[in-house]
Amino acid sequence: MSKQNILAWIDSNAAVFTKMAKQIWENPEVGYTESFASALQAEALEKEGFRITRNVGEVSTAFVAEYGKGKPIIGILGEFDALPGLSQEISFTESPIVEGGPGHGCGHNLLGTAGVEAAFALKQAMAAEGFSGTIRYYGCPAEELLSGKTYMARAGAYDDLDSVLTWHPGSMNMTATMKMQALTSVEFYFSGRTAHAGAAPHQGRSALDAVELMNVGANYLREHVPDGSRIHYTITNGGLAPNIVPDKASVYYFLRGKNRGEVDHLLERLIKVAQGAAMMTETSVDWGIKAGCYDTLPNVALNELMYEQFALIEPLSYTEEEYRFAENLQKSIDPAVLASGLKMFPVSDILPTDTFNPKQLAGVTFGGSSDVGDASWITPMGQIMTTCMPAGTPGHTWQLTAAVGSSIGMKGMHYAAKAMALAAYDLLLNTDGILDKARQEFAESTKGHTYQSGIPMEVKPPFYKESIPAG
Repeated sequence: MSKQNILAWIDSNAAVFTKMAKQIWENPEVGYTESFASALQAEALEKEGFRITRNVGEVSTAFVAEYGKGKPIIGILGEFDALPGLSQEISFTESPIVEGGPGHGCGHNLLGTAGVEAAFALKQAMAAEGFSGTIRYYGCPAEELLSGKTYMARAGAYDDLDSVLTWHPGSMNMTATMKMQALTSVEFYFSGRTAHAGAAPHQGRSALDAVELMNVGANYLREHVPDGSRIHYTITNGGLAPNIVPDKASVYYFLRGKNRGEVDHLLERLIKVAQGAAMMTETSVDWGIKAGCYDTLPNVALNELMYEQFALIEPLSYTEEEYRFAENLQKSIDPAVLASGLKMFPVSDILPTDTFNPKQLAGVTFGGSSDVGDASWITPMGQIMTTCMPAGTPGHTWQLTAAVGSSIGMKGMHYAAKAMALAAYDLLLNTDGILDKARQEFAESTKGHTYQSGIPMEVKPPFYKESIPAG
């Protein structure tokens, strides 16, 4: 079964995966609650003959699907969680399906489904040609909470992989040569003593005062951190009433930096700020780590391999109706926001069909984070993006939710599935020694670094807590 046969199989079966992606889009679930999407994908893979391992990393919605035997073992990462508050119809005007409900404002309905599609196609090739090797699809929860893959990595889910591939919906077809930041999320809980705020304020010890003093200290800390670091927070409990000195208050922080070491050091300093705030207010403080993902480590050999596959795939094309929808959706975006997005990735068309390998971004660190970084420090990782929305569409918006539910998003998903399937095919056969090259580069890039989870072993995965979307 040649590469052309793989492409033909995907074209012939595209409707199956369009339906899957649409079903997940119509049933959005936030991190750690993705029971519908997880079951839908796992059951489809199991029916196709894949061996399923569920509850990976003690996460009920995490699973691994495996086909074949022996080496090499090639992984494909998938995601399926939605974001809170981004429910939206397929419309270029803001029209929530459920007011305040979740929606796929990052395109994860497409992200995981393309991985399943690629895995199915590779299974057909392996069965037809009879070559050895193992293909794995990883059903990864809670990427938006930046911890699903971390729990899976902590459990050793990626340890025996020879390489892994992934992608993300975007507004152009390109390799992900840039890096993303490491991150730790941590919530601080202050405890004090209640009192009547008017009659006896001196008897109280305000936990809210401690939170506010901590935030002041953190804001002064911003001046003395490495360039590119980020400190952002929200108060998650500010007390119950103005006339009661609050004995409980909490604040939730995200810390970002260019690598895991910088973020770990930033956390140490922030803990001291919290302890100082507690001392000043005669309160006590405790804290809990919620996420601790790595910066991403691109693998040039794998990115080059994935880029080469674009030349073998029929370019994306769009109908007049799809162009009109894209134009109207783009017009709904604030002009300044749109201009900023277009400046970051200049393109000549509202729905880019060209392919890019932006080598000038190698080593450049972007402000976002993703738990794919954990996998990239355990095994060589290649990543692409494909056009699933109009150029300049900002992430985590209702406009993006609308785009990834439309035929535009579906076309980008099938395009990504083809690129991943073809690249994984070469890796399984080690064509031109590509797997050896990727692993040699990985060894040189990591320089003997041993992965250690940013989430302590004593921290268990949540079923779900109200959290701030990230990414």
